[in-house]
Amino acid sequence: MKILLISSYLPFPLLSGGQVRLFNLIEQLSKKHEITLICEKRPYQDAKDIAELEKICKEVITVDRGKQWSLTNIIKAGFSSNSFLLTGHTNSIFQQKIKEVLSKNSFDAIHVETYYVMQNLLESGIMDQSSGKVPIVLVEHNVEYQVYEKFMKRALFFLRPILQIDIAKIKREEEFFWKKADALVAVSREEQDVMATSGCKSFLVSNGVNTKKFIFKNTQEKVGDKEKRILFMGDFTWIQNQDTVKFILKEIWPKVKEIGNREQESGNVKLWIVGRKIPNSIQRLTKDSDVLFDETSSNLPTEKIFHAASVLLAPIRVGGGTSYKILESMSSGTPVVTMQLSADALGAQDGKDCLIGKDAEELAAKTVQLLQDNKLYQTVSKNGRELVEKNYTWEEIGKKLEEVYKIVVSDK
Repeated sequence: MKILLISSYLPFPLLSGGQVRLFNLIEQLSKKHEITLICEKRPYQDAKDIAELEKICKEVITVDRGKQWSLTNIIKAGFSSNSFLLTGHTNSIFQQKIKEVLSKNSFDAIHVETYYVMQNLLESGIMDQSSGKVPIVLVEHNVEYQVYEKFMKRALFFLRPILQIDIAKIKREEEFFWKKADALVAVSREEQDVMATSGCKSFLVSNGVNTKKFIFKNTQEKVGDKEKRILFMGDFTWIQNQDTVKFILKEIWPKVKEIGNREQESGNVKLWIVGRKIPNSIQRLTKDSDVLFDETSSNLPTEKIFHAASVLLAPIRVGGGTSYKILESMSSGTPVVTMQLSADALGAQDGKDCLIGKDAEELAAKTVQLLQDNKLYQTVSKNGRELVEKNYTWEEIGKKLEEVYKIVVSDK
């Protein structure tokens, strides 16, 4: 099949979950299908990054991504029916590039990555055609309005009314574009349920992990280490990660220390926070010398970070989908402590594939339990890897997306 893939981002280098997902899916699909990619490119991305995609795509066309947080976008969104998110991704050059590609080529299907670039496709006129229409597959990484709703509940009170208006716009936009697509793809069961309540049927194509890259480590050797590291790793430009690390620093880590002091084991445990450009506002939350803010290690291969960690602490309260860091940690043999939201997204069971806590106290207790109980550590480590091998390899995920393409093409 010939696929036109329209994306809100260039999926290289692999710095974010979205980039990891899309790059690996293109790599899998390109083995059998011809992919033309049109996408937005950030200022930090260059010709070398584009070249990596050109190895697996027939053609790669990029459009410079404008600054989202600009006075122009804020004013535009404030005086229009469009959300701030949609406003920032509306681009006349992007629209023109799509028109040009569609006029010169024929495609079996169009894959749109995230709803907030789909309005650029609208301008091509293809969605208004009744005959000869190319079927559209819309892939959503999150239900965006729910992500912002969860964030709004923790925002400063005077910002909530403004955020509420924008959230209403996002919800209306998402539901509109869901219904415009010929096939809708969700990455978790939770999001499928939300789409169903809006009257939209969706296909489940979860996130995945490269099990050949994230190999299973020697857990026997790891548990016996003198220094044990509780890892949190993330891209701090995302509100989900900022919310999570604040939760860890303010509520969970003090309880981990309290349990450790009580049991005289706190001296060999460190909280290891890894990421690029960790905000000063986050680093100022603690002066504890056992908390390591580490921007340097973010340049290491991710699998090496997981192999150096004892436990991944990922109590994600805001967001949806299936977390890459959780899948990659499981694949690497590093047990995960998380919340029900993330566990449900993966179909993971408490005490078997991971440990689940409902609040800061439980999360802290279960983290310490993993560090102290060698048998439990080995069990969770082994079962986590098996869960990934069974359901979350990119080969399997790629096949599921390919099936969606086949369905919409056959229904054409």
